Amino acid sequence: MYLNALYGNFSFCHNKPDCKKSINQKEKYMPLSKTYLKDLVYQVNGAAIEVHKCIGPGLLESVYHNCLVKELSIRGFNFQSELCIPINYKGLEVEANLRCDLMVENALVVELKSVESIKPIFEAQMLTYMKLLELPMGLMINFNVTNIYKEGQKTYVNELYRYLED
Repeated sequence: MYLNALYGNFSFCHNKPDCKKSINQKEKYMPLSKTYLKDLVYQVNGAAIEVHKCIGPGLLESVYHNCLVKELSIRGFNFQSELCIPINYKGLEVEANLRCDLMVENALVVELKSVESIKPIFEAQMLTYMKLLELPMGLMINFNVTNIYKEGQKTYVNELYRYLED
């Protein structure tokens, strides 16, 4: 599967001062497979575990975000932080000021939390971001836990995932 359907819709974020990032127009096509995405999730989880191991639970989401950005950079990942997500309503671009915490390798939506528990609205938000970005997989990481691997991470897939090769 190739991610080429959405890239024309991201131009409206480029010149807005309150919108830090948007899709890089040069990186239009990326072959994806289920194996690639599973490995990517594993690697991003590893980076999150390293952050959690170093600073522990109980801090603000923004602290974990900043640390994970540094860790992903150290590990050589291509990612975008605070990515603007466009809304295309009946062919019209609607400014909604939606932001995805991270998009890693133009393939994985990553949402970060530092909360007591993951609420259904957080899951709905993740699935909506995946739909709007036309990406098949997302990863939610909650840093306010004792063990990220056991209780602080969850992977989400949508209907696009089934069309990927193994």
